[in-house]
Amino acid sequence: MKKNILFLCSIVLSTLTSCSTTENCTKTIVIPSRTIITPTGSSYIPESQSVVPCDYVVTPIQEQTPLQNFTYEVLNFNFTPDTGNNTNRLKFDIKLNNPNNFIIKGFAFITVNTDGLESSSGFTNGAISTCNEINPNSSCIFSFDKQASLNLGVIQSIQLVNVKYYLTN
Repeated sequence: MKKNILFLCSIVLSTLTSCSTTENCTKTIVIPSRTIITPTGSSYIPESQSVVPCDYVVTPIQEQTPLQNFTYEVLNFNFTPDTGNNTNRLKFDIKLNNPNNFIIKGFAFITVNTDGLESSSGFTNGAISTCNEINPNSSCIFSFDKQASLNLGVIQSIQLVNVKYYLTN
């Protein structure tokens, strides 16, 4: 009986030690939430988890940050709640300044307050000029002019909150 137990133990031990410790090894990683900003708007991607092999190398996700050395001047910002033609109209010109010694390529991301609700967008639909490229130590005027039907809803006011500039790769 003692020999059978020893034999059984040796089989179990050899089975346990013959398996590679990395074979079929998995781990759970957490992918943090993030916001992706594009000229046409932003998308929020919630936190998620994924099961990956143990040797999977996690590369950090770098958060998109706006250009730090950037200024803007509001040349005009006008919202007309009712044009008399069953439309409202938003028209603005904003001077985007690149004080850097290098060309910047990207997009303006404009935050507005519409009747107490803040939202951000690239305002490309209705833009006359978008300033996707600004030369070193120079400026570009972002111009926007669009009318919208009052059938979609009546807006009382739109106010500019801020402007950021994001670089594209």
